[in-house]
Amino acid sequence: MQKSERASVLHHSTFYIVYTQCVKSHGTSLLKNFSLWKEKYIKIVKHSVIWDVRNIHHVQECMLSLIILSLVFYVLVVFFSDGSDAQSVVMDLKWSQLDVALSAATKKCVGEMGFKTLTPVQAACIPLLLKSKDVAAEAVTGSGKTLAFLIPMLELLQNRSVRLKQHEVGGIIISPTRELAMQTSQVLAHFLRHIDHITQMLLVGGNSVAADVDHFRAKGANIIIATPGRLEDLLTRQCDINLPAAVKSLELLVLDEADRLLDLGFEKTLTTVLQYLPRQRRTGLFSATQTKDVENLVRAGLRNPVLVSVHEKFEHEADVSTPSTLANYYTVCKPEEKLAALVGFLKSQGSHQKFMLFFATCACVEYFATVLKVLFSESQVFAIHGKMKNARYKVFDSFRNATSGVLICTDVMARGVDIPEVHWVIQYDPPSSAASFVHRCGRTARIGNQGSALVMLLPTEDAYIDFIYRNQKVHLVEMETPSPAADTLLCVRSLQMQDRAIMDKAQRAFVSYIQAYAKHECNVILRLKDLNFGRLATGFGLLKLPKMPELKGKNVSDFEEVEIDFNSIPYKDNQREQVRQERLKIYKETGMWPKSQHTNKRISRKQTEPWSLSKQRKMERKNKRDRRKLKKQQQQNSGVTRRKRKRNLCQEDIDDLAKDIALIKKLKRKKISQEEFDKHFVAKNNEDSGD
Repeated sequence: MQKSERASVLHHSTFYIVYTQCVKSHGTSLLKNFSLWKEKYIKIVKHSVIWDVRNIHHVQECMLSLIILSLVFYVLVVFFSDGSDAQSVVMDLKWSQLDVALSAATKKCVGEMGFKTLTPVQAACIPLLLKSKDVAAEAVTGSGKTLAFLIPMLELLQNRSVRLKQHEVGGIIISPTRELAMQTSQVLAHFLRHIDHITQMLLVGGNSVAADVDHFRAKGANIIIATPGRLEDLLTRQCDINLPAAVKSLELLVLDEADRLLDLGFEKTLTTVLQYLPRQRRTGLFSATQTKDVENLVRAGLRNPVLVSVHEKFEHEADVSTPSTLANYYTVCKPEEKLAALVGFLKSQGSHQKFMLFFATCACVEYFATVLKVLFSESQVFAIHGKMKNARYKVFDSFRNATSGVLICTDVMARGVDIPEVHWVIQYDPPSSAASFVHRCGRTARIGNQGSALVMLLPTEDAYIDFIYRNQKVHLVEMETPSPAADTLLCVRSLQMQDRAIMDKAQRAFVSYIQAYAKHECNVILRLKDLNFGRLATGFGLLKLPKMPELKGKNVSDFEEVEIDFNSIPYKDNQREQVRQERLKIYKETGMWPKSQHTNKRISRKQTEPWSLSKQRKMERKNKRDRRKLKKQQQQNSGVTRRKRKRNLCQEDIDDLAKDIALIKKLKRKKISQEEFDKHFVAKNNEDSGD
């Protein structure tokens, strides 16, 4: 190779080496206009005396030239980048450009689904899993994590030298909620249309265990998508199904939304499940946020994992937790006008859009769903919460298939579920944890689509704006408070006076909201004592304040109770109203409400005691434990030890016991028959009785 050729190679090598390093160090925001700074680079190189081949006589001079040129190039990148197409240079990776081969069936299905390029988490995780690596991936919501583990799982099962049998399980996906498990199953079903010899099974709560057992025994499954509790139940059952034997062929285990699995208290369940799975497997752990519990799970369940972290990055900002296509807003509303402002905002956006509206408790979902069906009657209103059990499936599917509507829900819908074309995510109040804020917002702006999120705050909650930025790197932009809908309070109270069931829902919603607020994770800045209970109750549209300990000693003068005989408010349900009238009749005659059937049994309740007495008893128990511990320590120091009771076992008894154990093992291994076993023990008992 001639000197000029070597110099040309060095030109291009240095160019791309430094280019790559700048991308790693500063992100794609620095490399905005590829053509501009490349042209400046070539111009400087062309006129540079450094690259005059006649002046390069030694290797040391070559290295010095590379270093100087790299510095020049770096300055160009930093000072002359101005915004254009660097992200496409780095991120637009087509499926055909993967360094691992995908099957024709997988490529065909991906094409049918309309995904032309890979997302960053897919480009990182698919090759790693196919190269027998354990992966712990952290990526923002809506980044395509589902395909990042489904495609490797299908490729691993298709590439096996021996096909899986009907009852051999090669892949397991564990999801925290039924909705997420169902959604993953639906995505997998698209792929299995093109792959005949692989089957799947969905194991979630709400269905009967016996039905799941019968289905697996009859049809089997090669991929199981399950919630932790149901999977543990089937693995530990030994009477009618042998699932532990079926999972010995496991190729890949996936823990989807791992942080949520641990938040819901599934740590012990996951530990039990992992004990039944073979150690020689690949494991993928996918999550939108990394916590200490997740890190502990990585250490326990993964072998030398590759950590993949994908974040959104903006100019002049650190990594953020929400997609770059998501616009985050906040608005501050007076507590008595909050519901009216919500209705005004929904009407201003139009009934043609799709909204997800999050509330803190199941009771709030029940009440506000009933109210909004009247206040926002021009749109469909759906409701989902954790206590609905089987009805959740129908509601979830109905909202997914709807072109517009409002889904009112709790955090049961905050993780993983992919609902198409959600335009707005509205949080009626701050969620119980900072991580839930990110996951709620992530229900919109998925896979590069545009979306918006709004959190409605009270005047006493303005510190939450700075808190969520510091904690989750979410920047909120203020939105002007929506114009309150007219006569909202009158309409809500009118609904309650027409149906006592709605009044009961309003009371339960208010009580549950206050109790949830008191247990808020951010109770340092969202303090219960800062709430104006009277105005808050007005905002809920209550007819009267409920009896609850949180209201004792509080100033509720801002609440105006409706002057009405509350016993005159009927239930629309005739059966419930008939029962109420019978109890009301007894009350008018005796002056006391009759006890319900549920209160006939005596319930032992712990008597309340003063705080000082409780603290005194706690200190007495502590002192007693300390004295006992000190006494034990003194005995150990003086050499006095507790004498253990001697067991009266002679060597002959020990030998007989060993023979019996050996005989039981022979029976278990079917080396002797049951008759021979019984014959031996009968003969032995006769000898013992003769003695």
